[in-house]
Amino acid sequence: MRPTDYLISLCPEDWDAATKHPFCDALADGTLDLDKMRGYLVQDYQFIDGFVRLLASAIAHAPTLADSVPAAQFLALITGPENTYFLRSFEALGVTDIEWQNAELKAATMGFQELMTQATSSGKYEEMLAVLVVAEWIYLSWATPVNPPKDDLPFYFAEWITLHAGEGFEGVVEYLRSQLDAQWGTLDAAGRANVEQVFCKAVKLERDFFDASWA
Repeated sequence: MRPTDYLISLCPEDWDAATKHPFCDALADGTLDLDKMRGYLVQDYQFIDGFVRLLASAIAHAPTLADSVPAAQFLALITGPENTYFLRSFEALGVTDIEWQNAELKAATMGFQELMTQATSSGKYEEMLAVLVVAEWIYLSWATPVNPPKDDLPFYFAEWITLHAGEGFEGVVEYLRSQLDAQWGTLDAAGRANVEQVFCKAVKLERDFFDASWA
């Protein structure tokens, strides 16, 4: 069993709830209430700054240039097409700059922000990877079964699926998993316990985030 598969086995209930969530089902079906989508995107956009910092820190801590290049390429996707997606979606859904800039953060949003900050400042490559693997693998897991999206979906539903599915994104997740798998073999018992704790906390926060968006 790969170490990253083992980590999922430590929190299967939260993993299944996050990857098979009714929020995602409604999004893929095109029946998601637009107020829920607005709220979800406003909260999710709060992660961009922290996520960019986390990914940049992981690039800086990668063992070799070859290890860092795929993450650097992914960083360009986050700061380019994904960032643009949010701004286009806000415009289409009538979310003003003031609304998303001054949004009150939900508990799950603040929790995940704090976890990313902790991982970024830890100086531990494996801890950074644990958060990154969860964040991207969960999205790949829910988006893949509904990709390609239905033809009649508005772009703010359809593109959220295609951004998190397909060969390119599968490659990102496989890269992150492989990096964490490799680091696992270098860790002592305390290091592995820390990764387990961070990984499972990230999964729980992802589940909580979808729950809060759906509520």
